[in-house]
This record gives sequence, structure tokens and C-alpha cells, in this order.
Amino acid sequence: MTERDDLRAAVAAGVLASEEAHRALLSSIVQVARAIFSARSSSVLLYDEATDELVFEAVTSEEEQHLVGRRFPSSTGVAGWVLVTRQPLVIEDVAQDPRFARQAAESTGYVPKGLMAVPLLLEERALGVLEVLDRPQRSRFTLAEMDLLGLFASQAAIALDLLQRARRARQVLTGGGEDVAVVARVAEALDGLEGRSREASLRLLTALEEVLRR
Repeated sequence: MTERDDLRAAVAAGVLASEEAHRALLSSIVQVARAIFSARSSSVLLYDEATDELVFEAVTSEEEQHLVGRRFPSSTGVAGWVLVTRQPLVIEDVAQDPRFARQAAESTGYVPKGLMAVPLLLEERALGVLEVLDRPQRSRFTLAEMDLLGLFASQAAIALDLLQRARRARQVLTGGGEDVAVVARVAEALDGLEGRSREASLRLLTALEEVLRR
């Protein structure tokens, strides 16, 4: 195995570890959201622009893990409405709301009585939806709870964005091609530099990274 192969393997391992860490973070977010609101369940759905679908990315219980990766049209039900309008929504009785897609809910194996849903926004992009199902109806939904739900949404959006970045990096690595070879050659050359040359090169790469992020 060449040094370039070693480098690619190391980068791939890092990308896979990064993706796993971001998935774990999303799982933690839905777990805490469920606990804070004393809800029956919580989930994060990712918007896949390529297929125009919403995809389950994180759920709260082992019994629900079969939902991870499940897809449905992005316009479906409450989640679709929240994604398109970019507005949070609280429904105390889904049976009375025409936006609720009962058939889609039944296909997951669980039909909630009430739910809260909030869009996952990062700058101008709608990345997905966070849902909290069947919180106790001991009181009306308050502004404080809305602020708290928004805080969870902000954290989930960041985690979802990082997960998408890790997946795109993995696609580049697995796809191979000259782009990866160029990155490998630059990293290999940088690894061989010392002193001021290394510092100058790192500053250049940092500046390049900032340009690419804009």
C-alpha cells in the first residue's frame, strides 16, 4: 500500500467516525427533547433535496429504529407543512387538523394524538424537521416551551448540517477521482514540510478553506 493509499484510508476512517459522532449527537438531541417535554417520542427528519423527500435520521427508542432511513415525499403531513412554510406548529389534537397525514403515521406503526414540530434551519436552508409527539396535555403550550423547542431545533440543525458534510466527504472518497488525488498530494506535501514553510502553508490552506465556505 502506498503512502497515498494510507492517507486516503486515514481520511476515510476519520470521515466515518465523524458521521457516526454526528448521528450520535442527533440521537442525544431527540432523547433529551423527549425527556424535557415528557413526550412519548421525538424524531429528526432530514430533507433530501436530490429526491425531494424527508428521511428519518434519528428516533428515540429501540422499537423505532426500523424507521431510520425511511423516506416519504417532502410535502407529506405536518412535517411537510413545517418544512415548506418554515414555521413551527403545535397541534393538540391531530384528528382535528387537515394537515395531519394519518395514513403516513399508521405506516410507521404509531399514530400520535398531539405533536409539536419545528423546522431545522441553517441560514437560508431548511435542512429538515424536529418532531415531538404526545407530550402531556396538562396545560396549554407556552411561549417558554416554544423557545425551548427552538433551542433544540438550532442544535439539531447544526448536527444535521455536519452529518451531511461528513456524508458528502465520504462520497468524494469512495468515488475516488482526481479531486481526491489532489487533496492527498497536498496533504502529503504538507506533512513533509517543517518550520516556517509548514506554518505558511497552513495559513494558505486556512485562507482557502474560508473562501470555499463562503
